[in-house]
Amino acid sequence: MQMLHSPWWLLLLVLVPAMPLLKRLKRRTAGVRYSHAGTLAGCGTSLRQRLRGVLIAARLLCLLLLIVALARPRKGTSISHVSREGVAMEIVVDRSGSMGEAMSYQGRNQSRLDVVKQVAAEFVRGNGDDLKGRTGDLLGMVVFARYADTLCPLVHGHEVLIGFLEETQLAERNEDGTAIGDALALAAARLQTAEKQIMQNNARLKGEDADEEQTPDFTIKSKVIVLLTDGINNAGEHSPVEAAKLAKEWGIKIYTIGIGGEQAYATMGGFRVPMGQSLDERLLKAIADETGGLYGKATDGETLRQLYEKIDRLEKTEVKSVQYVDYAEQFGPWAIAALAVLAFEVVAACTVFRKIP
Repeated sequence: MQMLHSPWWLLLLVLVPAMPLLKRLKRRTAGVRYSHAGTLAGCGTSLRQRLRGVLIAARLLCLLLLIVALARPRKGTSISHVSREGVAMEIVVDRSGSMGEAMSYQGRNQSRLDVVKQVAAEFVRGNGDDLKGRTGDLLGMVVFARYADTLCPLVHGHEVLIGFLEETQLAERNEDGTAIGDALALAAARLQTAEKQIMQNNARLKGEDADEEQTPDFTIKSKVIVLLTDGINNAGEHSPVEAAKLAKEWGIKIYTIGIGGEQAYATMGGFRVPMGQSLDERLLKAIADETGGLYGKATDGETLRQLYEKIDRLEKTEVKSVQYVDYAEQFGPWAIAALAVLAFEVVAACTVFRKIP
């Protein structure tokens, strides 16, 4: 973003074309006494005399460059975009081994995790149809299997989040498990300190000291967790119910989505053995009810997209934002160029184009 700090200085540019005329009106010609001027009539005009207009052009160019420098051109870079009426949302995705089971979406079978990634990307970006995108929202992502990890902190740069999501893989065997409670607790903690983190990040980007004790001067309208899992909580230190109560205390709403829910299988001796139902729907409903959210079950990608559409309608965003811009002054090169042209004019007038008397 290129702009001028003091554009009114540019009004002086209208005076520049008048400068040669004023100089011509004030010019006083020098003279010498000579017995018979007719003798010099046929001498003609030398190349140096014909090129003396270069000095006038250099002076005008110098003035032009100085006027632009006085207007202070500068380059601005938008460094943060804080939505004051938006939604802060953590998308919490299960990546345990069972998410590798097949799931149908758009006429073909993929793994549950791949369908979740694809539909989540449509939810964030928008698909030009039923999903409008989450422009203006602050989005983050937590993934979990046996352990919960922050995949992406809360950001407004949604392509960054989608990039991390696309790289997410199923958990290795030694990391397999389903720590729903830990994942919810981590996501809730991220949302609980969202305003303070935004304030501190903005201060750092502007080159200011971040005051950890300062109270943010804005409040995020709504804080939401969207949990997607196909399993039963069987790992971690926090119980999902305790995490839900903590989220409720902090004013965070949790939407839970059960993925699949058909028969769970384990591979033994090369055979897939049924292991009973893999989805704890009672728990997911309890978590949603505790925090004022909703529970939905997605048996295929289309159903999952419909659930995201419902969340999209319930968590609308009114975009009112504050934008911080970091400016880099650009007047220096203009001023240096003006001085260089002026130096050329002075040196040329005293040497090549020197005039006597």
